Amino acid sequence: MSKISAVIITYNESANIARCISSLKNVVDEIIVSDSNSTDETKNIAEQLGAKAFVRAFEGYGANKNFANDQATNNWIFSIDADEELDKKLADYILSIKPHLNETTVYECQRLNNYCGTWINHGGWYPDKKVRLFNKQHVKWDLAEVHETLEIPAHYNKQLLKGKLLHYSYTSVARHLSKIEKYSTRGAEEAFKKGKKSSWVKLYLSPAFRFIRDYIFKLGFLDGKFGFIIAKLTAKEVYLKYSKLKQIQSK
Repeated sequence: MSKISAVIITYNESANIARCISSLKNVVDEIIVSDSNSTDETKNIAEQLGAKAFVRAFEGYGANKNFANDQATNNWIFSIDADEELDKKLADYILSIKPHLNETTVYECQRLNNYCGTWINHGGWYPDKKVRLFNKQHVKWDLAEVHETLEIPAHYNKQLLKGKLLHYSYTSVARHLSKIEKYSTRGAEEAFKKGKKSSWVKLYLSPAFRFIRDYIFKLGFLDGKFGFIIAKLTAKEVYLKYSKLKQIQSK
């Protein structure tokens, strides 16, 4: 039977770390926490719950995740954020396939996002498929400034795991706004490094398109008030990214 190391990356604070670890304890064989100087008791809580905890300065999402994967004693990695947890069906399913993990397969989770206490089922937020179980010998995170992704060999297969990965994304609209500021800045910097340019078309039409896509075509309106707020703030992040990119270009 393959052994799995769960890897949790934390930043600033991680109020849900205990819940995350508890959902993993009977599923994986080792839990690694890489903490970027959280202001709470993340490291102590993780160690009290039996995890191996490391403190590492933030060098980028992908870089920190690759570092944490390197600390794992097992090749199979289940990558999870501190504000996520496995539901029982997902936990049971991972246990059932542990004897049959295939090195040339990566395994996707269906992530269900909670926004200000409400589960979001539309608007591009669900189904939110994420590859989270993979063999670190062949699969690594890229070094993108934001929205890091896994570099997966082209011939690999994807298998969808049964159950859900529960994601407690934002406890308030203010937290969402704060993250938008950070992500749009990093997104603009990354776009500039790649030689991308801002224009009035991207600055004004791209946010409008994103809002219409998520709120209308992806049925965000079915999630009520929060569906509208999410679509509006997602469009705002697009606008801020191109606005900040324009500022960088002008320097």
